[in-house]
Amino acid sequence: MFLQIILGILGGQEVIIIALILLLLFGGRKIPELMKGLGKGIREFKDASKGEENDKTEEKK
Repeated sequence: MFLQIILGILGGQEVIIIALILLLLFGGRKIPELMKGLGKGIREFKDASKGEENDKTEEKK
């Protein structure tokens, strides 16, 4: 969903330019590590938000 919003705002050329800048700044070896960390952070955030929702529904019972 987030990617669709970004791609809707940015054109193909802008995405390519951003990717090249990231490649130059971090190098080819660091980018997979950064993406893995980002994915892990998003997953933990989703799990924590689901946990809060479950806690609220259990309190109402």
